[in-house]
Amino acid sequence: MTQSAPTVPHSVPSRDESWVYFDGEIRRYADSRLGILTHALHYGTGCFEGIRAYWVEEQQQLFALRMPEHYDRLRQSAKVLLMELPLGTEELCSITTELLRRNGWRQDIYIRPLLYKSSEEIGVRLHGLKDGFLIVTAPFGAYVDIDNGIRCMVSSWRRIDDNVAPARSKCTGIYVNSALAKTEAMQNGFDEAIMLTHDGHVSEGSAENIFIVRNGALITPPESDNILEGITRATLIHLATEEMGLEVVQRCIDRSELYIADEVFLCGTGAQVSPVIEIDRRRIGDGEPGPLTSRIQADYFAICKGRNPKYRDWLTAIY
Repeated sequence: MTQSAPTVPHSVPSRDESWVYFDGEIRRYADSRLGILTHALHYGTGCFEGIRAYWVEEQQQLFALRMPEHYDRLRQSAKVLLMELPLGTEELCSITTELLRRNGWRQDIYIRPLLYKSSEEIGVRLHGLKDGFLIVTAPFGAYVDIDNGIRCMVSSWRRIDDNVAPARSKCTGIYVNSALAKTEAMQNGFDEAIMLTHDGHVSEGSAENIFIVRNGALITPPESDNILEGITRATLIHLATEEMGLEVVQRCIDRSELYIADEVFLCGTGAQVSPVIEIDRRRIGDGEPGPLTSRIQADYFAICKGRNPKYRDWLTAIY
């Protein structure tokens, strides 16, 4: 017997009317407010995750991608900041699913869990402060151009070093480093920034991991080059090695190696798989999204949209 498609609400809420998780309960966005002396607002003492959910019209279904892995990573980020998530991963996934169902989204969605120092007091520290936690969801399309490719510049701002602030943790305060690089790139006529480590090796984009292709092999900077340990990055490494039989090398990449790469692409929850067609006004390959990048992108989206049954356990069906 053929199973009928899930019933999905057709009306979607405004931002103020949307449902969020705040202070231990599900409530309306408009009823969820922070005090103006909240510690995290002044000192960047928080950590967050970004999780995507993909709307698939033909299935009338919303799929959240690798939700447990994101909450597990948030738990690691919290540990660095002397914080603790208030609930286990399974319960956090259940709450997130409930939020998405209540909001009735019928489009691609970004899910933002945020753990933060909620005490309303002045003073730079991590200890002796209360933790707050929230989850908010919102419609979210392409972060950068994933079809035609993007133009990048190597930023004059270096990627923050792990001995300065924990680069492998998604700490809110660290993202001023990314904001400086992104704005510099865009104000100079580019789409995105590529950041170097303090010793001059390629680290990552302003909010994405990076891969280059040379002689048929995928190359990506190692975790020790101050990158975020990306879940999308790990997903693509798995696909490349296990499904495509490609060699993936994790090693330091010099700046000039970007210019002579056969292909370059950025990846992340926001960026997804974004071909890079130009860096520092130098054309990459033939100046169009490369064949390997396009294949990886196609395989990735097949998983995200529930079209590859082998990886359905990476998805949480919302409806």
